[in-house]
This record gives sequence, C-alpha cells and structure tokens, in this order.
Amino acid sequence: MTTTLDHPAGVAAETARFVAVVRAADPSTKVPTCPDWTMTDLVRHAGSVQRWFTVLLRQRIQEPPRSREVDLRLPERPEGYPDWLAEAAAQAGAEFAAADLDAPMWAWGADQHARFWVRRMLFETLVHRVDAELALGLRPEIDPALAADGVSEFLVNLPFAAVFAPRTALLRGAGRSIRFTRTDGDGDWLVRLRPDGFGLDDSGAAGDGPDSQAAQVPADATVRGTAADLLLLLYGRLDRADDRFELAGDQELLAHWFANSAF
Repeated sequence: MTTTLDHPAGVAAETARFVAVVRAADPSTKVPTCPDWTMTDLVRHAGSVQRWFTVLLRQRIQEPPRSREVDLRLPERPEGYPDWLAEAAAQAGAEFAAADLDAPMWAWGADQHARFWVRRMLFETLVHRVDAELALGLRPEIDPALAADGVSEFLVNLPFAAVFAPRTALLRGAGRSIRFTRTDGDGDWLVRLRPDGFGLDDSGAAGDGPDSQAAQVPADATVRGTAADLLLLLYGRLDRADDRFELAGDQELLAHWFANSAF
C-alpha cells in the first residue's frame, strides 16, 4: 500500500503515548501479551530496539550487522525508564532529520532503503504501546490509516522474517490464498501460499478498495475486520475467534497461518 504517512512523526507520537502510559503504571505490572515481561521489561525492549535502529541508520550499513551491541545507558531504577524511552525517541528523531531516508541501505525486509527502519520502528513502538495499555486494562486506539499501513508493512516483510520467526518457513501451499479485508475503509490484502514460500499477491500488495484487482481475486479463506483489529490480529494481540472478526472459507488454512506467522 502506498502511503503518505509521516513515519518519523509517527515514531515520535507513538513513543510519547507509550511514555505517558508507563509513567502512570507500576513498573512491576505484568504484561500478559508479552509473557514473563513486566512493564519495565517492555519499556527496556522498546527503547533498546529504538537505539539499535538509530545506530544502524547512523552507520548506513550495507550488509547484515555482526553485532547488536549498543551503549544503552540503562537507568539505575525502574522509575527512570519512561524518560529513558523518551530520550531514545529524541535520538531517533534527530537521526531521521539528518538522514536521507531514501538512501540505499541494508534492511532485513523488502525495502532496502533507510526508510525501512523508520517504518519498522514505528510499528514496533505502536504494538508495544498497545501492550502497555492492555496490561493496564485500557482499550487501545489506533488511527485507522496508520493501522492499514501497519497491516501492509507486516505482510510485505513477513516473508523475509524467517531468521527470527523460523516457523514462517512452514507457510507453504499449492496456490492457497488468504484475504485480509478492512471493513472501515479501503484496504484489501491477498496473501498467496506457494510451494516455495508465500507473499502478497502481485496484483494486490496495496489493496486500494473493494473494486481493486486484488479484491476481485478469489481467496480460499478470508478475514474481515477494522484496520486496527487486523493489525492487532496479525501481531497476535487479538484472537481470530473474537467476534469482531468475520471469518470465511478454509478454517484449517487460517489455523495454519496463525500457528506459523508469529512475528
């Protein structure tokens, strides 16, 4: 899906929301969507990822990094983590402003440009902001256009994620297909499983509405929901059995997808 979204601004906004949530939380709060993690663990992870991505951008790496070691400067006390996360986003923002985000750069996903890392940081941050809100019993809100962009980002890059999501190697099939359809605006994504792998159908990697070419291609299974709900479903924060989703077609195929697509 082509997008006019400002991903650098999105990182700043999502991090600010994340920080506001965790400031009001007990650092020892358990995070059910990230088993065995506390709120402090969640923030440490998000801030560490932001700092690592920022280092990669600064170095403009052209091949896979040999190390993930970064000077994290972790706070001495859990109460310091909200400010530490805010500082990570500020450092990232400064790098975004100084960088040519259209410059060629190694990335593990489909887009081999610096902008890949900004978009990836945005959705990494957004999903963990949602984790923090769910841990506190809050109902997360996600901008629909941003959520739709997140669905695209997830599905475009998932075929490249086998290094850290090894079960994706099991997503194979003889031309089987799954459609994810947005019910609150334009958005239709057709994923095709082939004997040698899987990926978005060439005719519909964008999903520009119900009359798009992708939407006219039959699918073996379909999942319908709002853009935000589809995003959280793909990231395993919602269950497809939730009544907010409409499921149709081959349920075994859907079970196979969700059993092996964890990111």
